[in-house]
Amino acid sequence: MRISSLIVCLAATISAQQVASHELWLEPLDYQVRAGGQLQATIINGEGFSGTALPYLPQRFRHFVVSTAERNVQVPGRPGDMPGLNMSSQDDGLHVVAYQSTPQTISYQTWEKFQKFADHKDFGDVRSRHDARGLPPEDFKESYIRFSKTLIGVGSSVGADKRMGLETEIVALTNPYTDDLSDGMRVQLFYGSDVRADEQIEVFAKSPGDEVKITLVRTDGNGIATIPVESGVSYQLDAVVLREPSEAAAAQSGAVWETLWANLTFQAP
Repeated sequence: MRISSLIVCLAATISAQQVASHELWLEPLDYQVRAGGQLQATIINGEGFSGTALPYLPQRFRHFVVSTAERNVQVPGRPGDMPGLNMSSQDDGLHVVAYQSTPQTISYQTWEKFQKFADHKDFGDVRSRHDARGLPPEDFKESYIRFSKTLIGVGSSVGADKRMGLETEIVALTNPYTDDLSDGMRVQLFYGSDVRADEQIEVFAKSPGDEVKITLVRTDGNGIATIPVESGVSYQLDAVVLREPSEAAAAQSGAVWETLWANLTFQAP
């Protein structure tokens, strides 16, 4: 099979997987590496911190960047590479990796399926908003974009997370590899230039034995939440924005709703 045909097949397979799954996250093979070491992380689509590994496919993302205190570097790769992130570290210190997917769509044949999703992500009274817009209660589409980040410590691991220009984003206010975590991990949730106050963040905690616990926290008036953490446990944070798509986006996708997914992964040493 030619490479171009293989890429098309991979993209089609990924599209089918994403329809059936929820979160998309970056999962490092090692959250801390030696100075000058290799940054490796898998792009994963799934639920409950378990899912399918996706390859490096440029047509599936808008941005894929590694940032340090010194520089921003586009993640290199060839179509089909696994893991999706596999490059040398840039500097000593904290490396922030950011990934923005291209828009994808999912179809809902029944309202019940969409309502279950809306309840899970705490969108409030979506049905009233849906009906007020004169939308059909079945056979409609949602468009979604993923904004995923991970924190990898290199060498000393010193440094701080920062805004990476994502439309919605979780920013760590604590460096998990150098700061005291006894009072938890503090993060701040953004949508555009605004903080998201009193919003739900879903927390997935995966033990070294791959046991996953799921809890919910809420941000305060400044969009800040504190995540209790345990040593040796990997964490995934997820928060979702629901909005009406722009006219241009709706015309292109046929979707009547649009979701923006903010995701952050890190590990408590």
